[in-house]
Amino acid sequence: MNQLTSGHYPKYILRIGMLLSVFFLAFTLRGVCAPIAGHSEAPTREAIANMTEEQKESRMQAMKERVGEIKAMDKSTLTKEERKALRTELKQMNKEARAMGRHAVTGVYISVGALIIIILLLIIII
Repeated sequence: MNQLTSGHYPKYILRIGMLLSVFFLAFTLRGVCAPIAGHSEAPTREAIANMTEEQKESRMQAMKERVGEIKAMDKSTLTKEERKALRTELKQMNKEARAMGRHAVTGVYISVGALIIIILLLIIII
C-alpha cells in the first residue's frame, strides 16, 4: 500500500493543506467584511423620505459647504488613500442629493427610434 491509500499523509502535505485553508478563509472573510468596513454615515432613502423640508435644506446646505471645502483643498499634498476617500465622500453626497430629488431632471425622453416612428406615423396620417 502506498501513502495516499493508507490514510497516512506526510506532515508537509497536511501543513500545505492547512495553509491553503487558512488563506482561503482569510480571503473569503475579507470579501465579506469589506462592505462593513466601508460603512458610511449617509442616510438611507427611507431616512431621507422621512425628513422634513427643513431637515433636507439643512442637509443640502451642509453638503454644499463640504463640497466647497473639498474644492478649496490643496489636493496635491494628499496621499492616494486620502484622495480616494474624498472621491468616495463626493460620490456618496451625490447619491444622497439625488435621493433628495435635488438633481432629478424632469422631462420626457424620446429615443431616436421612437422619434423616427412618430414622424413616419405623422407623415402617413397626413
